[in-house]
Amino acid sequence: MNTHFSRFLYGGDYNPEQWPRAVWADDVALMGEANVNIATLPVFGWVSLQPDEDTFTFDWLDEILDKLAEGGVKICLATATASVPAWVTQKYPDVLTADDMGVRRRHGNRHTFCPNSANFRRLSTGLARKLAERYKDHPAVLLWHVSNEYGTYCWCETCAQKFREWLQAKYGSLTELNVRWYTTFWGHTFTDWAQIEPPYRNGEGAIQALKLDWQRFQSESLLSCYRAEAAVLREVTPNIPITTNLMGTFYPLNYHEWAKEMDVVSWDSYPPQGSPPAHVAFTHSLMRGLKDGKPFLLMEQSPSQQNWQYYNTVKLPGELRLQSFQAVAHGADSVMYFQWRRGQGGIEKLHGAIMEHRNRTDTRVFQEVKALGGELKTLGEAPLGKRVAARVALLFSWENWWGLSFSSGPTRDLNYVELCRSYFVALWSLGIQVEVLRPDADLSAYDVIIAPTLSMLTLPQAEALKARVAAGATLLASVFTGLTDEFDTVHAGGAPGPLRDVLGLWVEETDAVMASEKNGVRFDDGETFEATLLCDRVRLEAAETVATYTADFYAGEPAVTRNAFGEGVAYYVATQPEARGLRRLVWSLCREKGIGSPLADGVAPPAGVEVTQRGEFVYLLNHAEPATVALAPGAWTDLLTGETLTGDATLETRGVRVLVSSPSPSL
Repeated sequence: MNTHFSRFLYGGDYNPEQWPRAVWADDVALMGEANVNIATLPVFGWVSLQPDEDTFTFDWLDEILDKLAEGGVKICLATATASVPAWVTQKYPDVLTADDMGVRRRHGNRHTFCPNSANFRRLSTGLARKLAERYKDHPAVLLWHVSNEYGTYCWCETCAQKFREWLQAKYGSLTELNVRWYTTFWGHTFTDWAQIEPPYRNGEGAIQALKLDWQRFQSESLLSCYRAEAAVLREVTPNIPITTNLMGTFYPLNYHEWAKEMDVVSWDSYPPQGSPPAHVAFTHSLMRGLKDGKPFLLMEQSPSQQNWQYYNTVKLPGELRLQSFQAVAHGADSVMYFQWRRGQGGIEKLHGAIMEHRNRTDTRVFQEVKALGGELKTLGEAPLGKRVAARVALLFSWENWWGLSFSSGPTRDLNYVELCRSYFVALWSLGIQVEVLRPDADLSAYDVIIAPTLSMLTLPQAEALKARVAAGATLLASVFTGLTDEFDTVHAGGAPGPLRDVLGLWVEETDAVMASEKNGVRFDDGETFEATLLCDRVRLEAAETVATYTADFYAGEPAVTRNAFGEGVAYYVATQPEARGLRRLVWSLCREKGIGSPLADGVAPPAGVEVTQRGEFVYLLNHAEPATVALAPGAWTDLLTGETLTGDATLETRGVRVLVSSPSPSL
């Protein structure tokens, strides 16, 4: 499937059904003025396309698609199944979800469908087929958009029965399930499949493996809905790529499994005001890593403000441009918005849009959107499809996240996303490129592999890590790694389980550090850093000590270790050092492998300046005060300004440069 586009996709969600036909021609003309070249519609148009089960009204969609095509605007055509019409739930109540007490919800909001409802599957795939058959040859249709922001769980009896069937297929017998779930604990052994229920809020809470499998089942159930619609689209329109919009670090769904079914990953970026830019970069990298580093689409962002934060501040002048180029720098081949025109009513009437309520083009937001679209035109096709040049991999696992969240202990402060992000932030501050990957990804291209608190570790994952280290890579594993298998059962001998030989140690006990307390980590040169959250007491077998604890009864014991293994080396960080300590650690590991930033001598950029290399293009993005950056030797062309730079590059606050070694490639 070809997902290489001939230009940056620039546009966003459009809801023409909310507006009279008289506005449509103006919208198309204004899109041209704003440099918009793609529109996503009709995401929430199910009832407008199908007012009852036997009636389809596509005439309005025909008209607007033709108008957009005439105006040079391509279409990201949505299957419109995200918001179920009232007639559906009135006629088929089984379509409605049940909450975690098993109580059926009322109609309303969106994503009100049970993913295992046969009626929902029949009606949603039926609408998808009608759309595909009608528009399969429409020249403007560039991309399929299935549903929208999947994520609602259902706890109805249909799902409970499907869960039992899913478990039977997975385990084969109750005997195997009882072993894998460790149900002898508290005498919870099941003797009949019918005894197994979802983990209702007023029901089972002690069997963590049951909760883990429920998460897997619900993610798989929603993915099956996506698959069902996508199968219809692939049958009728085999050459049009298919996507659905993901939501970054979204807990309910295992996006690693979802990405396998998507032709191109797309996601919606809505960072809260004041989010550290490194956190946003982490999420871009996570989304890019879902397809092993392939480019992704930025499907939604707000051009100005959101409507659902506590404080919905507007973006500062230049902030939209900076955030958009940050997405491009990390792998986006599109910059798209929610939404084209701000609605006049409903819960999102205060959500930002390119065209505001004032319906004017001389507003700051419209002019910034227009200018950014012009800059993306200037860049042309050359940067598209390029990969970020990363030799460092950071491992992230949804199932590990779920398992840690269900654990009773060791500390309420353990936040898996924050732990992973802390290592990413340290690398980001050094200008070192990072690919965020699933633990079972192909890691052969990476010289440094960082696995923060990968507590749930399967034997195949461990063997792959060991093989990579033996072949010459550097592994850094951190506190509470390798404790359990995929069934949330503790490995024989405890942590670090199957990584014991490669790390050269075993964990005797894990201490939880109170929120009001601190420990410390002291390196051989005397430099000391605070340590928080958890402290593993480790027993060395082959490893050597790199740093020791400074406090508690285990002061002087190993806190950071190093173990030679084959041609490579494995580090263990037995606690959570402060940011400065993490920066020292990752810099040391990367320096050993000759890994640095794309700048002169591989040095770190100034504080607040982000540097990313994507293909031959180096992106400089300034999230702080005006700065000067030392460039790698040679002449560089800024593709946005046409300037030729040597030695240094200056950046104003929220400034952006896109550099390529001179002479620049033909654009």
